[in-house]
Amino acid sequence: MSESKKPGLKSAYELALERMQQDGIEPPREDSMDQKARDAVAEIRRRAEAKLAELEILHKDRLARAASFADQEKERSEFALDRARIEEDRDRQIERYRQGK
Repeated sequence: MSESKKPGLKSAYELALERMQQDGIEPPREDSMDQKARDAVAEIRRRAEAKLAELEILHKDRLARAASFADQEKERSEFALDRARIEEDRDRQIERYRQGK
Protein backbone atom coordinates (compact mmCIF):
# COMPACT_ATOMS: atom_id res chain seq x y z
CA MET A 1 0.00 0.00 0.00
CA SER A 2 1.32 3.42 -0.90
CA GLU A 3 2.18 6.03 1.72
CA SER A 4 0.99 8.88 -0.50
CA LYS A 5 -2.58 10.05 -0.05
CA LYS A 6 -4.94 11.20 -2.73
CA PRO A 7 -5.57 14.94 -2.73
CA GLY A 8 -8.54 15.79 -0.56
CA LEU A 9 -8.42 12.64 1.55
CA LYS A 10 -7.68 13.20 5.22
CA SER A 11 -6.80 10.88 8.02
CA ALA A 12 -9.12 10.40 10.99
CA TYR A 13 -6.60 12.37 13.06
CA GLU A 14 -6.71 15.31 10.66
CA LEU A 15 -10.51 15.26 10.63
CA ALA A 16 -10.60 15.16 14.43
CA LEU A 17 -8.23 18.14 14.62
CA GLU A 18 -10.47 20.08 12.24
CA ARG A 19 -13.58 19.29 14.33
CA MET A 20 -11.76 20.38 17.47
CA GLN A 21 -10.78 23.64 15.82
CA GLN A 22 -14.37 24.25 14.69
CA ASP A 23 -15.59 23.67 18.26
CA GLY A 24 -12.98 26.05 19.64
CA ILE A 25 -11.03 23.30 21.40
CA GLU A 26 -7.27 23.68 21.66
CA PRO A 27 -5.47 20.99 19.63
CA PRO A 28 -3.27 18.52 21.47
CA ARG A 29 0.16 19.81 22.24
CA GLU A 30 3.05 18.20 20.54
CA ASP A 31 5.48 19.56 23.06
CA SER A 32 8.76 17.85 23.59
CA MET A 33 8.50 15.88 26.79
CA ASP A 34 11.52 13.73 27.30
CA GLN A 35 11.18 9.96 27.50
CA LYS A 36 11.38 9.97 31.29
CA ALA A 37 8.44 12.37 31.54
CA ARG A 38 6.41 10.36 28.98
CA ASP A 39 7.07 7.19 30.98
CA ALA A 40 6.03 8.94 34.19
CA VAL A 41 2.81 10.17 32.58
CA ALA A 42 2.08 6.66 31.29
CA GLU A 43 2.60 5.29 34.81
CA ILE A 44 0.27 7.93 36.26
CA ARG A 45 -2.38 6.91 33.73
CA ARG A 46 -1.92 3.19 34.51
CA ARG A 47 -2.28 3.79 38.24
CA ALA A 48 -5.39 5.92 37.74
CA GLU A 49 -6.96 3.30 35.48
CA ALA A 50 -6.25 0.62 38.09
CA LYS A 51 -7.84 2.73 40.82
CA LEU A 52 -10.85 3.42 38.61
CA ALA A 53 -11.25 -0.28 37.81
CA GLU A 54 -11.10 -1.16 41.49
CA LEU A 55 -13.58 1.59 42.31
CA GLU A 56 -15.95 0.29 39.62
CA ILE A 57 -15.83 -3.25 41.00
CA LEU A 58 -16.48 -2.06 44.55
CA HIS A 59 -19.27 0.21 43.33
CA LYS A 60 -21.07 -2.64 41.54
CA ASP A 61 -20.76 -4.82 44.64
CA ARG A 62 -22.13 -2.10 46.91
CA LEU A 63 -25.00 -1.41 44.51
CA ALA A 64 -25.93 -5.09 44.50
CA ARG A 65 -25.97 -5.14 48.31
CA ALA A 66 -27.86 -1.86 48.73
CA ALA A 67 -31.08 -2.44 50.66
CA SER A 68 -33.07 0.47 49.31
CA PHE A 69 -33.29 2.93 46.46
CA ALA A 70 -31.95 5.66 48.75
CA ASP A 71 -28.88 3.52 49.53
CA GLN A 72 -28.31 2.98 45.80
CA GLU A 73 -28.54 6.70 45.10
CA LYS A 74 -26.11 7.44 47.93
CA GLU A 75 -23.67 4.87 46.51
CA ARG A 76 -23.99 6.36 43.01
CA SER A 77 -23.24 9.86 44.26
CA GLU A 78 -20.25 8.65 46.31
CA PHE A 79 -18.99 6.73 43.28
CA ALA A 80 -19.25 9.84 41.10
CA LEU A 81 -17.34 11.91 43.65
CA ASP A 82 -14.60 9.28 44.06
CA ARG A 83 -14.28 8.88 40.30
CA ALA A 84 -13.99 12.64 39.79
CA ARG A 85 -11.38 12.88 42.56
CA ILE A 86 -9.23 10.15 40.97
CA GLU A 87 -9.52 11.73 37.51
CA GLU A 88 -8.70 15.22 38.80
CA ASP A 89 -5.70 13.88 40.70
CA ARG A 90 -4.49 12.09 37.55
CA ASP A 91 -4.93 15.22 35.43
CA ARG A 92 -3.18 17.40 38.01
CA GLN A 93 -0.17 15.05 38.13
CA ILE A 94 0.03 14.84 34.33
CA GLU A 95 -0.14 18.62 34.01
CA ARG A 96 2.73 18.92 36.48
CA TYR A 97 4.90 16.78 34.19
CA ARG A 98 3.82 18.71 31.11
CA GLN A 99 4.90 21.93 32.76
CA GLY A 100 8.25 20.37 33.56
CA LYS A 101 7.91 20.40 37.33
